[in-house]
Amino acid sequence: MKIEHIAMYVNDLEETKHFFETYLGATSNSGYHNQTTDFRSYFLTFDDGARLEIMNKPGMNDSAKELNRTGYIHIAFSAGSKEAVDQLTERLNKDGYEIISGPRTTGDGYYESCIVGIEGNQIEITV
Repeated sequence: MKIEHIAMYVNDLEETKHFFETYLGATSNSGYHNQTTDFRSYFLTFDDGARLEIMNKPGMNDSAKELNRTGYIHIAFSAGSKEAVDQLTERLNKDGYEIISGPRTTGDGYYESCIVGIEGNQIEITV
């Protein structure tokens, strides 16, 4: 088995697409729009073939995104090296994104940083 893709609803589809393309190297498809329901989505593909579907539709519930909660908590991206983790973290910080932790080596040996990315969703950047 492999994970085919992960999906997330967002308020601002275009800004979310821009975030993942700009900072994490995603390539987007041309998008999908269901005229009947006004559902819209993009599939974002990353270098290793992993895919993220970002979606939007009218009437979504936008609950607070507490960092300490049950359920899916973050998406982790491998930057390839400690230097790349440091550089991307600094770039995101400079561009106004909140750094939650790091860059640091965790107790289980990961070199990582965590940021609050687009729409309050946590992004982990690791080697």
